[in-house]
Amino acid sequence: MIKPDGVQRGLVGEIISRFEKKGFKLVQLKMMKVTKEVAEEHYKDLKDKPFFPDLIGYILSGPVVGMVWEGQGVVKAARKIIGATNPLEAEPGTIRGDLAVQTGRNVVHGSDSPENGERETALWFAGHGIVEWEAHMKPWLVE
Repeated sequence: MIKPDGVQRGLVGEIISRFEKKGFKLVQLKMMKVTKEVAEEHYKDLKDKPFFPDLIGYILSGPVVGMVWEGQGVVKAARKIIGATNPLEAEPGTIRGDLAVQTGRNVVHGSDSPENGERETALWFAGHGIVEWEAHMKPWLVE
């Protein structure tokens, strides 16, 4: 997901491009205003943290772009493409290392496991199926 600061700063194309250049296939894309219920469900594992109210306020502050990517090792690779949660600790060349300054405005969210990816896809894209299509570049990316 591209968070409100990433959308407001005009980074949507740059972020999508990084995943496309890696060879991943975009199968769902949606710009949306998040509801409080979805935000609270998405971040439910952080509800006892002192920063939870600010986090919910931030994610509700503007539109986000939800995305679903497919590809071999996509979750593990996405975590590397995105970089550390704290942009000051993120490596140069990562989205957060190049484009973000502080944890509270770190531009993107990425699922931390395939299981959470499935849970988040069901939450963010309820009622919208994944678009099935064949990428012609696939034989050039994987054996």
